[in-house]
Amino acid sequence: MFDVFGTVVDWRTSIIQECEALGTKKNLNIDWSKFVDEWRAGYRPAIDTIRLDGARWRILDDLHMEILLKLLDQHSILLSDDEIEYLNKCWHRLNPWKDAVNGLIELNRMFITATLSNGNMSLLTNMSKFAGLPWTCILSAELFKHYKPDHEVYTEAASLLGLKTNEVMMVAAHKSDILAAKKCGLVTAYINRPYEFGDYFVEVDQIAESIDYWASDIESLAKQLRPK
Repeated sequence: MFDVFGTVVDWRTSIIQECEALGTKKNLNIDWSKFVDEWRAGYRPAIDTIRLDGARWRILDDLHMEILLKLLDQHSILLSDDEIEYLNKCWHRLNPWKDAVNGLIELNRMFITATLSNGNMSLLTNMSKFAGLPWTCILSAELFKHYKPDHEVYTEAASLLGLKTNEVMMVAAHKSDILAAKKCGLVTAYINRPYEFGDYFVEVDQIAESIDYWASDIESLAKQLRPK
């Protein structure tokens, strides 16, 4: 099971490109890299209002929209309702990292592959079609009405597949996923995505004890998992 944003798709570059295209069309002088980083920065606080503060459940599309509307107001950007809706759906149109499709094809020869993302079902379905991601199945936090890293997401996903948690591997580029999955008894694989946020960074040293497999990309992980 794969985390998707950052692990499988390059969300930041994809969304910056869409925003820049909008800026050119609307003649907007905006630092779009900063805008996109601010949009993403609102993600964790938004899901924590649900996970920790008891706010009503909303799908990720709705949370993205709430954050986007605030940013448009802060930056004095005027768009039509259709333009806002289209911009918010850019999260459905993310490009894969160059190793992702071939890596998943190889893994599909050996295993079931599935998303396990905080993205909602329609988002993940549209993204998979757009990016050509050959998942065996799509699993979403929406199915469980919990957001990662809540333990219910990991354990109930394994149950849906008819598997024990130790028969499932969580593949992610983020420490919170790795730590939470390991705590639930899943095998863990870390994919190194040092340029997810633009500038180079390394997170792996903080979670070394929780990693069963370390890979530079998904193709590398598939090679490690081939039967000897």
